[in-house]
Amino acid sequence: MGRGATHAGLQLSIPVTGGRLALGTWQGIYLWEHRVRAHRRQVVLHLAGE
Repeated sequence: MGRGATHAGLQLSIPVTGGRLALGTWQGIYLWEHRVRAHRRQVVLHLAGE
């Protein structure tokens, strides 16, 4: 995913190096939803590696 890209799926893989997200200088992860009213959101993280 390049600059300004969006991911509209249910899963996202993000590399982690040394216990930190391996993102570029100007990269970030945002959750943006279009909802008519407030609701609760549950985010689940699954970490796998060495």
